[in-house]
Amino acid sequence: MTTFDDRERAFEAKFARDEDMAFRITARRNRLLGQWAAAKMNLTAEETDAYAKAVVQADFEEAGDEDVIRKLLGDLTAAGVDIDEATVRQALQEQAVEARRQMIEAT
Repeated sequence: MTTFDDRERAFEAKFARDEDMAFRITARRNRLLGQWAAAKMNLTAEETDAYAKAVVQADFEEAGDEDVIRKLLGDLTAAGVDIDEATVRQALQEQAVEARRQMIEAT
């Protein structure tokens, strides 16, 4: 084995760890965002848990955050919550910071 092979494996391992961490942070952010929206809709604890899981699942529909934002806006509006897209996007950013903080503390 050469030093080049060792470095290549190290870079591949770091890339895999970074991608895994990014996925876990996004999933946690979406769960926190679902809990935030559930609180706005006055859902029960069981409904909140189910809704947070549904928000995590919604992120698998398409790449990016638009699917999650669309789901939240639709659900909040249907529940009679007066909210706009900018507020949802701001909450998404705030929950991303919180999710990253939680993941860093967990490691």
